[in-house]
Amino acid sequence: MNWLIVLKYVAVAVTLATGVISIFWPASIKGFTGLEASSPRATSEIRAVMGGVFLGLAVAVLLFRTPEVFKMLGIAFAAIALVRAISIVVDHAAVQSNIISLISEVVLAVILVL
Repeated sequence: MNWLIVLKYVAVAVTLATGVISIFWPASIKGFTGLEASSPRATSEIRAVMGGVFLGLAVAVLLFRTPEVFKMLGIAFAAIALVRAISIVVDHAAVQSNIISLISEVVLAVILVL
């Protein structure tokens, strides 16, 4: 069995889980992201952006299963990591959860782009 392929599908599963959790339990992400579903509008934004985008990306990979869609997801994680790294510096947001997210995004990006 090719372990890289297994890791790629694990990365897709993580993406899918992030989307599903954000859609169905938006309040649960506060502890890690700091985002709070404090109003109907905030809840809608968490569901749409964090849930819908992550769910859509994962489903696209599972539907098409080509090397290009795995790379597309990897590039998305790389872009998220790049913006997060810039934000950590510019916004003075070097907190533990942000660093963990950055490391996770870099690892997922590398796995998916290989």
